[in-house]
Amino acid sequence: MKRLLYLTLSLWICYLAPGQAQFMKAKEIFSRADSLRGELTPLRTCYDIQYYHLDVEVDIDNKFISGSNLFRFRAVDDFTKLQFDLFDNLSVDKVEYAGKVLPFSRAFNAVFIEFPSTIEKGKVDSFTVYYSGNPIQATRAPWDGGFDWKKDSNGKPFVATACQGLGASVWWPNKDHQSDEVDSMLISVSVPKDLINVSNGRLVGVENSSDGYKTYHWKVINPINNYNVALNIGDYIHFSEVYTGEKGSLDVDYYILRENNQQEKVSHLKKNVRETLKAFEHWFGSYPFYEDGYKIVETAHLGMEHQSAIAYGNKYQNGYLGRDGSNTGWGKKWDFIVVHESGHEWFGNNITAADLADMWIHESFTNYSEALFIDYFYGKEASQAYVHGNRPGILNDKPLQGPYKVNKEGSGDMYIKGGVLHNMVRTIIDNDDKWRSILRGLNEKFYHSQVDYHDIVTYISKEAGIDFSSIFEQYVKNTSIPTLEITFDNSGQPFGRWVSEVEGFNMSIHIGTKGNKKQLINLTNSFKRVTIPGLTKENLEIDTYNYYIGVLVQ
Repeated sequence: MKRLLYLTLSLWICYLAPGQAQFMKAKEIFSRADSLRGELTPLRTCYDIQYYHLDVEVDIDNKFISGSNLFRFRAVDDFTKLQFDLFDNLSVDKVEYAGKVLPFSRAFNAVFIEFPSTIEKGKVDSFTVYYSGNPIQATRAPWDGGFDWKKDSNGKPFVATACQGLGASVWWPNKDHQSDEVDSMLISVSVPKDLINVSNGRLVGVENSSDGYKTYHWKVINPINNYNVALNIGDYIHFSEVYTGEKGSLDVDYYILRENNQQEKVSHLKKNVRETLKAFEHWFGSYPFYEDGYKIVETAHLGMEHQSAIAYGNKYQNGYLGRDGSNTGWGKKWDFIVVHESGHEWFGNNITAADLADMWIHESFTNYSEALFIDYFYGKEASQAYVHGNRPGILNDKPLQGPYKVNKEGSGDMYIKGGVLHNMVRTIIDNDDKWRSILRGLNEKFYHSQVDYHDIVTYISKEAGIDFSSIFEQYVKNTSIPTLEITFDNSGQPFGRWVSEVEGFNMSIHIGTKGNKKQLINLTNSFKRVTIPGLTKENLEIDTYNYYIGVLVQ
């Protein structure tokens, strides 16, 4: 969700011709801090996280947190030392292991602890980190990370966390890498007694304290990536319903501010949630977290895909804060945040990129899920119009894929350009039943798993029976888009090829004559005769509506 702002840019960004936005830029320089955060060193791969118990108290008046996190792990190798992560503005008060306090050292946002003896491979063990401090305050949540300290219109505290990209260690200690999702966890959050905390999973208990606080215990029994772990504190009203889906009964819960407990707003949310679940279970398969339920939680920030507890701040209206980035009208028929963030339950939360460099997997498929929502309710032509209408927001500034091992994502084009890419893949496959089976198959094959670029491209190519490797390389790993060159020889015979920096680029495209059905023609980097009867320069038609390409006819 982090870069949804790119959708609003379409209101003023002019269309960029192929290659126009390719600028020479200095090579990015990464520090040891970046590597400590993004690289899987032996100090991180030596243990596999199985369970957390995060127990934190939130002092809202002082914007201060304190608490602990229990790490239960299985040793992958023999080791005596490991790394966990916590931002260095927060204090590690102590680390306990087997009733003893362990020594630790810190480097930037990494913490290293040493055990008194070797932890042997295969052993299941645990340690607890106690910590405290004033966490980083988000100034533009969710586009920057940390705590979002706000108040509602009645002056009541309205607090939430959002930390995608920056990392969950901005507010709680954990093994902060997307490659290792904890199998289950308990989230215990203590807040002033007149407020409610909502986190991921199911509420399993509420405890009253003598100090004017209440502790809310939330149990998550499905794997969850760290940035999805959230707390949401406010003067909430709770209501619920049961949705009958592919796996049976799904508990759906809503937590909205007391001030918004109005029938029109409640009905708006319920309608959008039901329609979203119906459309996405059709396209992607069953909702991946039936055991933990599905929640919409109102927040002061716009939204975030917090697993089973989606943050919602779109103010009970259709569109993206009332706007349609596609300028087609189709984007104003549904609530953008409900649809987009729910799409992440499949792509981002079920299927998770193992490295932040492949965040394009999350955002490209989820951007395209918006079009599939439209397709389900309004038809394929409406879906294609929406995808095409979003194109002016593409910057072509840098590749969708970021550099590995330094916790760095790629271009914000991963949203719109990524959605355009998937629409092209669908168009090339030219079989919507097969395309749907591929989308559902992805969520089945990689159920609750971490993936990379190779996993996604290999699976789609295999199931489609088409080698998409050069196409994904062009659109994900490079900045420019390919140009289709069509030339006619002296006898009027047409020939075509792709101009692309990807060696061996190969892509089929729909070409035809005006007024007639287009044919799917496969072309490569080398000129090939285009065998379409009666094709001339004057009656040539190319599907540039569904293909994001440059065209040169001569």
